Amino acid sequence: MRDLNGDDIEALAVGAWILGTGGGGSPYHGLINMRRLYRQGTRVFLMDAQALEDDDDVAVVSNMGAPLVSQERLVDSRLTARAVELMQEYLGRRFRGVMSIEIGGGNSIQPLMAAAHLGIPVIDADAMGRAYPEAQMTTFAVGNLAPAPLTSVDPRGNEVVVTRAADWKWVERTSRKICTEFGSVAATCKAPRRGIEVKRWAIHGTTTKAIRLGRAVMGANRRHDDPIDVILEAERGKRLFAGKVIEVERRTTEGFLRGSVSIEGERRDRIQINFQNEWVVVWRDGAPLATTPELICVLDSDTGEAIGTEMVRYGQRVTVIVLPAPEIFLTPRGLELVGPRAFGYDIDFRSAFAS
Repeated sequence: MRDLNGDDIEALAVGAWILGTGGGGSPYHGLINMRRLYRQGTRVFLMDAQALEDDDDVAVVSNMGAPLVSQERLVDSRLTARAVELMQEYLGRRFRGVMSIEIGGGNSIQPLMAAAHLGIPVIDADAMGRAYPEAQMTTFAVGNLAPAPLTSVDPRGNEVVVTRAADWKWVERTSRKICTEFGSVAATCKAPRRGIEVKRWAIHGTTTKAIRLGRAVMGANRRHDDPIDVILEAERGKRLFAGKVIEVERRTTEGFLRGSVSIEGERRDRIQINFQNEWVVVWRDGAPLATTPELICVLDSDTGEAIGTEMVRYGQRVTVIVLPAPEIFLTPRGLELVGPRAFGYDIDFRSAFAS
């Protein structure tokens, strides 16, 4: 067990926002909640996934919906805890710990808020190693684990339990419809996982990784070093492009934030990035320059802090980088679930590091 202090949580917000590849929701509201809870004396503990017993129950949580909507609706730290409690009531069992479905963005802080209210530790793992927009885009789906049950709650007091689902894509379709009716944002507890499943299929150490990355960026800014160089060195990344945002097209539809961003470089060359909550494909001259599952990150060129798809705007000076994908998503099954074709693009994945 590791006692997370306030500085850890501040760093987590910075690092997870970078790993979110534009999605996962801004961590700001969750961070404000955690600051308040810590001022009140609450503490949250981080638990190594390998310390789980095989038959321990683990709650897997996230805030679901369109990132732009989550910016407009304040986060209640009790909502995710309630989604976990609802799952416990349905199962008739208590959870040993809670983890995020994705380490990216604000969803990195959802398990901390749940843990603060429930008195259980946060498991140092997730099922994406970044953020993805759909329920089937997880390591648990790669492992063909059970996709249900799932709970979903909203601030009005609406609560839904999806008891069974035919497969992972049906979980996505059903829960997305619920989320859309809730106003395109909902607190959810995904299919519960046993300790043996977390140890076998989760991506371990991602909360610690995000904290370490956030600390590196914050330290670089204090020293007036180039924070983007620090990120690239820490995560073995590649710099793709730098320039000014000249066009943003964005819309909220079917519980997602979709659109594209155009960026112009100093030599008048341009790239375009398509997104579905997260950055999905970078194009230059009609050819893909980088694609999912590698992590496409749009960063403030001065601070190195991430810019989300809901927050990007005309005139920003940005640097686009790409970070390596978790190995599990480079397998045939992984690419089927999270490669560019999974998002409707008629292109095959080709690593940006191959060029």
